[in-house]
Amino acid sequence: MYYKSLFPDLPKVPESNVHHLLFNRPDQKEWPDYTLFVNVTTGQRRSFREFVERVRDGATALGTDVAQGGLELVGILSENCSDYIALMHSLLVITVPFVLFSSYSTPYEFKHANSLAQATRIFASPSLLPLALTSGLPAGRIYLLEGEIKGYTSFDQLVSSARENGIPRLPVRHATKDTLAYLIYSSGTSGPPKAVMTSHGNITCSTLGTMVNVMEMAKVQAPPVWNTPDGLRVTFSVLPVHHTLGLYTTGFYSFLKPSTIVHAPQVEHRFILRQRPEYRYHITTIFLVPSLIHQLVHHPRFKTTDMSSVKSVASGAAYLPSQLANQLSARFQDMERTMVIAMKPIPGMLNGRAKNKPGSAGILVPGVEARIVRPDGSPAGPNEPGELLVRGGAAALGYKGNDKATRETFVDGWVRTGDQMRIDEDGVLFFEDRTKDTLKISGMQVSPVEIENTILAQPDKLITDVSVAGVSGGRTRDERVPHAWIVLSPTGTALGEKEVVARLDSWVQERLSRYKWLRGGIKIVETIPKSPTGKVLRRVLVEEYERQAKAKL
Repeated sequence: MYYKSLFPDLPKVPESNVHHLLFNRPDQKEWPDYTLFVNVTTGQRRSFREFVERVRDGATALGTDVAQGGLELVGILSENCSDYIALMHSLLVITVPFVLFSSYSTPYEFKHANSLAQATRIFASPSLLPLALTSGLPAGRIYLLEGEIKGYTSFDQLVSSARENGIPRLPVRHATKDTLAYLIYSSGTSGPPKAVMTSHGNITCSTLGTMVNVMEMAKVQAPPVWNTPDGLRVTFSVLPVHHTLGLYTTGFYSFLKPSTIVHAPQVEHRFILRQRPEYRYHITTIFLVPSLIHQLVHHPRFKTTDMSSVKSVASGAAYLPSQLANQLSARFQDMERTMVIAMKPIPGMLNGRAKNKPGSAGILVPGVEARIVRPDGSPAGPNEPGELLVRGGAAALGYKGNDKATRETFVDGWVRTGDQMRIDEDGVLFFEDRTKDTLKISGMQVSPVEIENTILAQPDKLITDVSVAGVSGGRTRDERVPHAWIVLSPTGTALGEKEVVARLDSWVQERLSRYKWLRGGIKIVETIPKSPTGKVLRRVLVEEYERQAKAKL
């Protein structure tokens, strides 16, 4: 069946630079200046007006520098900071696309990511400068995003230079809805990470959808009163900006109405539990992912820490199990849950048509249409599980330089999500399982193929075959952790099983980020089961693993 969002249709998406929607709206002219960003580590504050001026001066500095070349695609390799957001918007102003590299990248991961993106300049945190230098770019095309290191130009120096030299401010360049805005990494329906192309129109559609949602909420809910020094909502952003949820909540949606963003350099749930006032800044709202919520509610100080200022907690990026949501709701008056395509409505919303059913993922967000299909591609009926396909203006353009993967994921205008869902007669979505091989760990996508390729690249030639899949053992009931099945080579057999496992485990930990480590373990098998066409039967391996795990209980 075909399902349409219960929300009103989005306004027509303009053929213009997204900067106009985010910073040139008439309502913003009436806003008083206020604290927009606070760095939880340094205490540095930046007001809204200061930020906008910094964006435009940064755009002028970078745009004037085009004659020097190398501004085709700018890489950002950084921990969270306010200049991360400023740089992004400076580049949007001059329609120079950027790529968001993970600040958790190992050299191996960064090399692969940059081989897909081909960044021509890179802005990096001081701590990540050594990694940026492995890109192969000349040192003159690598900059600091914050701080100072002799011999390197910083974003702050570029902004200051534009101001001191009185360079005429560049106008906002025209963009269409298909103008490339940025690249971000995803594994799609299968395979190793790919560079997803996102346009100005995609950002605009997603932002308009949020605005429609806010307007509908305002019809049934009085505006909140924030007990903060400035009377504003204060959001604690612990998610990395290179993650889609962190990017949109911090980098785009924070400009829809006055609010303050308190950001931490890295994902850190313990900041929330700090007792000292300087760490709390009267925080009213927190954005988290399910794995961080798990760590938070199971922390010894969760029940005793004074978090009375926090009025709402929002969870996204992955399905939040009901049990975990209930544990969190017991401490906070408002619990919001959202995925990329679904959200939990508030009572009375949309004239009562929007139902908030226990255990559900919610209803389709504004501007999204959906289909549920069976394995053979035929439409599933109401309440019948199948793969969720979605479409809408926020759907990405495709994968950079990978037409095959684009065709597999973006099919006739629909995006395959890889999620097994069902939709009931009221348009409410329920999560069932994952269809695609890709895992979601700590809100991050993890590709079993990437882990397999890493294991196969181990130089000692210890194995002849390998398969990786997700097994139970994650922080939540639905989270799966990577487990590897390997077939030993004669060299591996001679070395011994224990030593092979130790070497492969160490190799993976050296090459891949922590959330990709083989927390599910490594098992030696005689053969990897495959179909007649050679496709690995991961489900057979997983089912056998789960049977054995259950038998041990």
